[in-house]
Amino acid sequence: MLHHLAGKRIWICTLGCRSNQYEGEALANAFAELGAVLSDGPECDAAVLVSCTVTAVADKKCRQTIRRARRVSPRAVIVACGCWAQTLPEAEARELGIHILVGNRRKRNLPALLAERFANGEKEYRSCRGDVLHSTEWDSLFLAKPLLHTRAFVKVQDGCNHFCTYCAVPYARGFPVSRSPEDILEEVGSIVSSGCAEIVLTGVHLGLYGEYGTISLAELVRRVASVDGLRRLRFGSIEPTGIDDELLRTLAATPSFQPHLHIPLQSGNDEVLALMNRGYASADFRDLVRRVRGFLGGDVHLSTDLLVGFPGEDGRAFEETLAFIEECCFGKVHVFPFSPREGTKAFSLPDRASPQGVSSRTAKALETGRALLGAYCARWIGRDVPVLVESVSFSEREGGSLCSFQGLSPSFLRVTGRGILHGNPDAFSPGKEVRVRITGTREDGLEGRLLA
Repeated sequence: MLHHLAGKRIWICTLGCRSNQYEGEALANAFAELGAVLSDGPECDAAVLVSCTVTAVADKKCRQTIRRARRVSPRAVIVACGCWAQTLPEAEARELGIHILVGNRRKRNLPALLAERFANGEKEYRSCRGDVLHSTEWDSLFLAKPLLHTRAFVKVQDGCNHFCTYCAVPYARGFPVSRSPEDILEEVGSIVSSGCAEIVLTGVHLGLYGEYGTISLAELVRRVASVDGLRRLRFGSIEPTGIDDELLRTLAATPSFQPHLHIPLQSGNDEVLALMNRGYASADFRDLVRRVRGFLGGDVHLSTDLLVGFPGEDGRAFEETLAFIEECCFGKVHVFPFSPREGTKAFSLPDRASPQGVSSRTAKALETGRALLGAYCARWIGRDVPVLVESVSFSEREGGSLCSFQGLSPSFLRVTGRGILHGNPDAFSPGKEVRVRITGTREDGLEGRLLA
């Protein structure tokens, strides 16, 4: 049955988090192994949306993607999977023209479902969803090598049972589960042997890996770091409650670990944090920042998330948050205006800020974030850093080729640079690591010059 995928053009559109990025890559691997052709756009035989429902804006993007695929390829099979697909009413799925709806922890079934449709020419709507809130199963996707990205995301954990009052993700992703270490190491070994330089360990709540697994997250880091040929290791986002001294000690002792942690704060005001049900106070977060820098050094890049305009956040609470992120000396600050999600506790909380107030605070938080990122970037001017190349272009110059490139520094700063390349340009390609002298800053990162 699966041979019916051979030669079919499949467009995979992934929205949202790094766990979704992993799942999109893993599905691309599965389709490619079965002979399908991965399409760069919605001109296809089948469109597969790996969906996100973290905000109302994410839901809107999902609907727009489905409509775009139907408009460009009216005869294509339309598939939606993931978080939005998990919670989408079936009546709306049919109305949108979705042919196959696949929930979380069911994505491994997607190639077979699509192949069956191609084989039988079915026109009927199909749904494949389960009760993720009570499921302890792992969705056995496998990423042999990255096809869509320079770096490889490796999902090691799924689900969350923390239930922050603003968040719909636990209802979509379900009960926390952890992937077996043996499966993770097999996948990392395959990815590294394909020539990929960087692995990013990711999960819906990465810090819960040890609590719902057979080994601690620190032990997993030690095992992954021991894979022969692995050069760079990172984390995706990790909640503050998931970071302990054993983990920090392990990261500090792991040469391949890249000095960046993304730790969501959401608010610097204790009353708002309590309303959010975040599970910590500002003093706890302040102590965590101190411990992280104590173990990983003052140059470590700490980035964070802020949720602005949460019900109960008044002007004083917002100003406390701005003062707190300045005190913590964050680098990149991701700012999100509060988006009420029906079905969450925050949806019915009183004292919601006006849209104009939320917009004003968002703009001010973004301005503060730009200043913090600029200050962090400035410390790298004049220093030499290794950069993992993500894109490069060449133009001929006397004495060599002028290359223009973009890539990522170890501290997860985007580096844009130029330089004269002497020798074979093929040796300078996405996925390669090069030495760059940082000469200045940009709004989104650093500028540099390629070193010989």
